[in-house]
Amino acid sequence: MRKFQVITLFPDMFTGVFGSSMMWKAQNGELAELSTIDLRQFGLGPRKQVDDTPYGGGDGMLLKPEPLFAAVEHAKQIDSTAKVLLMTPRGERWQQSLAKEYAANEHGYIFICGRYEGYDERIVSLVDQELSVGDYVLTGGELPAMTIIDSIVRLIPGVLGGATSAEIESFSDGETLEYPQFTRPEEFQGMRVPDVLLSGHHGEIAKWRQQNSRKAS
Repeated sequence: MRKFQVITLFPDMFTGVFGSSMMWKAQNGELAELSTIDLRQFGLGPRKQVDDTPYGGGDGMLLKPEPLFAAVEHAKQIDSTAKVLLMTPRGERWQQSLAKEYAANEHGYIFICGRYEGYDERIVSLVDQELSVGDYVLTGGELPAMTIIDSIVRLIPGVLGGATSAEIESFSDGETLEYPQFTRPEEFQGMRVPDVLLSGHHGEIAKWRQQNSRKAS
């Protein structure tokens, strides 16, 4: 079973995500194990301190190295071969080809979610890969971690319903967006389903779908 562990100061953010839809299905079918590690448990002193002011001055607080090193060590005790991933705007841009690559690997993943103004740079020594979900700044790494985990888990064999579900999706070939799709009724508010989709002619339907797939920008 593939293990996904998330180191975060806000584990409650993951409760609904991990307990719903395909995430729930993957766990219920024993295809994936999704869990969180509360970074505060590894904080220092009676107040469980996890952050401090940056050397050299500046606004905000940085996550301290000691709690993060201890949290990763704890996660490695659960899954010694897991790859450590750091959510950061400077990381490699996440895309479908990476999701497929990560889903094909047999080892698990440990996600580090940053907070505040960032983290002590020394934690990068623990990291196998830095990842970003886009050129914008979020409050923390939790939402990127959710996004990346979702995109990986749904590609694990047995999670999606149809055998070819993942093969015909947008970006499955790296550059094409999926064709438009329709369901009943045939007409709704004057808008009709294209006749070719009602024809039963599989060759023409395949041709229409190919013609109506769009290149990603």
